[in-house]
Amino acid sequence: MKILFRPMRPSTLGTPAGPNGELVGVNTAIFSQTGGYQGVGFAVSATMAKPIYESLIATGKVVRGYVGIGIQDLNQDLAMSFSVKDSRGALISDVKPDSPAAEAGLKQGDVIVEYNGLAVEDGVALQRMVTRTPVGTRVLVRVIRDGRERGVTVLVGEQPDDSKVAKVGKSEGDHAFSGIELEDLDQDTARVLGFDGKRGVVVTNVNPGSEAEKAGLLAGDIIQEMNRRPIKSVQDFKKASSDLKTGANVLMLISRRGSALFLSVKV
Repeated sequence: MKILFRPMRPSTLGTPAGPNGELVGVNTAIFSQTGGYQGVGFAVSATMAKPIYESLIATGKVVRGYVGIGIQDLNQDLAMSFSVKDSRGALISDVKPDSPAAEAGLKQGDVIVEYNGLAVEDGVALQRMVTRTPVGTRVLVRVIRDGRERGVTVLVGEQPDDSKVAKVGKSEGDHAFSGIELEDLDQDTARVLGFDGKRGVVVTNVNPGSEAEKAGLLAGDIIQEMNRRPIKSVQDFKKASSDLKTGANVLMLISRRGSALFLSVKV
């Protein structure tokens, strides 16, 4: 088998093509310190570009599938917290009100393991599956909820202009939890932080080098739940923290820049 390598640069010289002249990609960018081509280029595969130009030809705009969820990848601690055997799948961190997902009955904390008959490895894989699904298609989504697998049928909608199908968050690793300062949440602070919920406490400071910083918490995060227990005030947080045993995994739901995110933290 012959392997051909061709430099990629966005110019009038063409786009990546196979040995028989077929289009295999579309140039998008180059890496350069001078503005000129220096041997490193980037391209999108033709399989990713094809649905876009087909949509433009058919409708005059890019139409993507939409279900209205926020998702994040799993790590081992999160998988354990949600009674999932391994870290494959996509964890639903948020369900938008009145969205296709909400109408179908998908819930925050569900772990999507299969979409329309295809296994879901992670959040990015699910995001691609959803965006490529034709609007109006009914798909069977298999989720793990409370340790049991179940099927949910979702009617895929059209992605709004000001929305993304899903915000994929990274799962933090295993670290202890300490070293933060908190304040009760008020309406003005919630508005500044892009939070439209009604409960939570604001992380106002994270000590540099502290275990809290290692756990992935940031100043400006809003802690909404601890071990699925609502946190409405600093007093609630202190009470919930006092019940924790050293070495235990704590499942926390936070809001960061308007997006929901689960963290699994060891204390």
